[in-house]
Amino acid sequence: MNFENIWWLVLILVLLLIISLSINSRLYKKLSKEKFRNRSQSTRYGQLTEQFMPLLDSYPWNPSGFKFLGNPIDGIQFENDRIVLVEFKTASSKLSKTQREIKNLVDSNKVEFKEIRLG
Repeated sequence: MNFENIWWLVLILVLLLIISLSINSRLYKKLSKEKFRNRSQSTRYGQLTEQFMPLLDSYPWNPSGFKFLGNPIDGIQFENDRIVLVEFKTASSKLSKTQREIKNLVDSNKVEFKEIRLG
């Protein structure tokens, strides 16, 4: 094999590498978009189903006392003898950092009621 043939072979390999990197880059962008869309759809599905959770037979309180918030917790259940902050979770999902902080405030009796009058 002479020098000119090696030169052409190297050139072809470099071109193939550039083409494959370009294709790989486009596929990675498509995959990233698809992952984002999937997470977004999952979030929307979760928010939608959370609003109907109090209507399930397994919900332990009267659903008419539930007020949906959505964020940072799913809602508040108003009972005659107490008020319950409610966060719905499925499978192995865990409380977010903010939700853990809220739980800790409740557990530490650092939840208050304030009346603020305007005008």
